[in-house]
Amino acid sequence: MTLIDSATPLYAIADIRAIEQAAAQDLPQGALMQRAGQAAASAALKLLHAQEDAASAGHMRVLVLAGPGDNGGDALEAAAHLAGSGIEVLVWLAPEAQATSPEREVALSRARNSAARFMDAGTSTASAAVGAAPWDLVIDGLFGIGATRPLAGECREVAQLVNNLDCPVLALDVPSGLHADTGAIDGVAIRATHTLTFIGDKPGLHTANGRDVAGEVEVASLAIAPAPLPPAKAQLSGLHLFARHLLPRRQNTHKGSYGSVAIIGGAQGMAGAPVLSARTALHAGAGRVVVAFPETPPAFDSGQPELMCRRAQDVDFSGFHFAALVAGPGLGEQADTVELLQRAFDSDSPLLLDADALNLMAAEPELQSALALRAGATILTPHPLEAARLLDMTVAEVQADRLGAARQLAAQLGVIVVLKGSGTVIAAQDGGVVINNTGGPALATAGTGDVLAGLCGSLLAQGWPEWEAAVGAVWLHGAAADALVASGSGPIGLTAGELIPAIRKLINALSA
Repeated sequence: MTLIDSATPLYAIADIRAIEQAAAQDLPQGALMQRAGQAAASAALKLLHAQEDAASAGHMRVLVLAGPGDNGGDALEAAAHLAGSGIEVLVWLAPEAQATSPEREVALSRARNSAARFMDAGTSTASAAVGAAPWDLVIDGLFGIGATRPLAGECREVAQLVNNLDCPVLALDVPSGLHADTGAIDGVAIRATHTLTFIGDKPGLHTANGRDVAGEVEVASLAIAPAPLPPAKAQLSGLHLFARHLLPRRQNTHKGSYGSVAIIGGAQGMAGAPVLSARTALHAGAGRVVVAFPETPPAFDSGQPELMCRRAQDVDFSGFHFAALVAGPGLGEQADTVELLQRAFDSDSPLLLDADALNLMAAEPELQSALALRAGATILTPHPLEAARLLDMTVAEVQADRLGAARQLAAQLGVIVVLKGSGTVIAAQDGGVVINNTGGPALATAGTGDVLAGLCGSLLAQGWPEWEAAVGAVWLHGAAADALVASGSGPIGLTAGELIPAIRKLINALSA
C-alpha cells in the first residue's frame, strides 16, 4: 500500500517552463541540463547496482536514447557521466529535425568526447542493435514535456523495440510519447519501469495512461530553490489531505452520533447496486442506513439485516432525517425517477450523485437547473462515459484531458467531481484538483463504483466536509483494493463485495 503523507504538488508544462526560465536567470548557461544529466546518471547507477551480481559486475551495458531537443541533452549528459563511471554506454542519437539548443550541443560534445559509443539513426544496423542487444538498462531521453507530435519514423520504431526488451527502462522527465499534462498517448509511448521527472512532478504521470507507462516516479528538483515555484493547481492524494477526520471513537456516543444515510436506487433487476452501497456505508461507520427503492422493496437484506429497506416514495429525504443522501446506484431511468431526484435535490443534506442519476441529469436539463439551486453540498462520481454525456463530448475527448474535463464539469455544475478511472481525478469548483494514487485494475469490475458511492456517503454522514469526504473515500477505496491485491486476492477476479470488509479494516487501522 502506498502511504503518501505529505503534499506532492503537480505542475503543468506551462508552470515548469516558467520555473525553468526564472531559475536559469541566476545560473550559468546549461547548468540545469548538467544537473539533470547528473541526476539521471545517479538514478541509473542506483538501478544498475540493484540488479548487479558477481556474474555481471563490471560488465553493465546501458543504452541511451537521445532525442533532438533538451531532453536529449539531459540524456547525453547522463551518458557522459555513466561512461566516466566505467559503464559500457551506447548512445542511439535521434535524427535532428531542427537546430538544437547551445546547451544540447555542449552536452553532445561532452558525450562524444567520453568513452560512450554512438550509433546514429538512419544506419542499417542501428535499430536492429537496439532490439537485439542484451541491455542492463535503457535511458529514454527521446522527447520530454515539450513534445507536441506523436512519435514517428525511426523514433517510433525504436520505442516499440524498447517496449519489447526485458530490462529496466528509465525515462527522463516523462516517458517519450506521453503528454505531461494529461497522461494521454497519441500512438506509441515508451513503457518505463522508472521515471525521473525534473523540477516538479507532472499530472500526466499519474492519470490516464501515465500509470501504465511511467512506472515508479521520482522527482529531481535540480537544486532549484522553492522561491520560484508557483502554487500548484493540482496535487497527488494522500492521508495528509483527510487524516484529521480519522479519529478514535469516543465512548459516550450512539448511532445518532454517526449519521444516517439514504441510498436511493434499486430498480427491477438492479437491486444489488444500492445494497452494495448501503452495506459499504454501514461498514464504513454510518450509524443507520436506509435503502430507498423506487419500486416495491424487499422485506430485508438477508446478507445485512441491519439495513432498512423502504419504498422511496415513503421516505422523507430532508436533512432532519438524513445526514447524507446517495442517489443513483441501480436507480434506472424511468420517468418517475426524475421526481425522486428532484426530491433529493430539495434536501439540504450533502448529496452524492452516481450512475443512473448522472445519466438522468444528462438527459433532463431541468435536473441540472435544479442542481444549481441546491443549498447543500453535492458530489458527482461519473465514469468517463457519464462525464462525456454531461459535457456533451465523446469519451475520447474526456480521456484526452481528464483534469480539464473534471474541472469543466465541476465549474459548470458548481459541484465536486470525482472522475473515476486510472488516476481518479477529484476536482473542485475553483479548479483545484487532486489525482488519486491508490487502486488499480482490481477495481475494474462491476459494483466497485457502488461501493465508492456508499463509502463517500458514509463519510459525509459522519460529518466529513465534502472535499475531504470525496478525496478520502477515493483514497480509502483504492487502498483497500491494494491491500487485497497484496494479500493475493487480486487483481484478477476481485469482486466489489470483497472491498467492504477491507475498507472497514483499513478505516479502523488508520483511526486507531
